[in-house]
Amino acid sequence: MNKLPFVDAHVHLWDLDHIRYPWLTPPFADDGPNGSVEPIAKTYLLDDYRADAGDWDVRGIVHVDAGAEPAAALDETRWLQAMADREAMPNAIIAFADLSDPDIDTLLARHAAHPKVRGIRHIVNWHHDPRRTYTPRDVTRDEAWSRGYARLAAHGLSFDLQAYPGQFPGLVRLIERHPETSVIINHMGMCVPGEERQWREGLAALARLPHVAIKLSGIGFTHRPWTLEQARALVLTAIDVFGTGRAMVASDFPTDKLFGSFAKTLGAYATITADFTDAERRALFAGNADRLYRLGLTI
Repeated sequence: MNKLPFVDAHVHLWDLDHIRYPWLTPPFADDGPNGSVEPIAKTYLLDDYRADAGDWDVRGIVHVDAGAEPAAALDETRWLQAMADREAMPNAIIAFADLSDPDIDTLLARHAAHPKVRGIRHIVNWHHDPRRTYTPRDVTRDEAWSRGYARLAAHGLSFDLQAYPGQFPGLVRLIERHPETSVIINHMGMCVPGEERQWREGLAALARLPHVAIKLSGIGFTHRPWTLEQARALVLTAIDVFGTGRAMVASDFPTDKLFGSFAKTLGAYATITADFTDAERRALFAGNADRLYRLGLTI
């Protein structure tokens, strides 16, 4: 039994008979950012997650927007809130909203009306390499997107940022203008091989803003297949830049299942941080996620 309590800061659940997820719908191809997702294109519920987690002492989970079709964003939130009411998990919901939507305030208010909703994620990864990009253009440069971002605080919502390092300079300026909106960087900032310097500089600029934190997750998005040594360099850099008080371990399951088992993924983070103090490891694996996502758990 792993002795570390774990609050999983990034989990996805889906019922493919209930809500449509375009990225989990055939035909599947191997030339996108994730490679082929066919192995995980099946319903994944709490019991499936628990089975994958094995002997890890999971105290809570944060559910992050799982890529449902945009029109179903509220359906996903309602489904997850009902699950939380019934099963006490997920402990927080990070919902989807397109921040460039001219009617963004209405959607944010409807999400925020659900007790477990803590924030919003709008994936904005843009890259000049067509095999890596998630979007046809960089929406973070649009005034409409910035206006939507500026509305998050009015609804008491944080923002989960999934972007590439090349987008960080512009995002730093926007995030700095809104210190009332907590930001959690997804997947260690998506460091593409060959862009390490840009990644380190971007993380350093973001880390200078006290309302920004980072998740230690998702190495397989940029390093596939990944090794422990690759993970070690990225994880230790992220922790060094943000400190042990603003970094948190996350499984990103079942998406990261494409790149390795739960035991391999979490075992890597445990091995990499083996020399840290007990207090630091408890913060990284549980305490920071509990605090930053306002879960109110007893760890």
